[in-house]
Amino acid sequence: MSHVNPDPEPERSTGLEPGGSVPPGETPPAESSMPEAGPRETHNPTKGWGKAPLTVIVILVIVIAAFFLAYALNLIL
Repeated sequence: MSHVNPDPEPERSTGLEPGGSVPPGETPPAESSMPEAGPRETHNPTKGWGKAPLTVIVILVIVIAAFFLAYALNLIL
């Protein structure tokens, strides 16, 4: 990957005043013109739920559902 200077050169860039400022009515360069602006990502964590939190949530839902089922059966009988 080649390095691109993010600072535009006023003599080569259209719409820039001396000193690099943008006159009113002109659009500044977009951020896509600076490909190396952000840090390099070397680690992308996995996406999705972990097994332990998902298991706890499922067990909690089953316990709550059993409680309401027992409560409903107690009202009927």
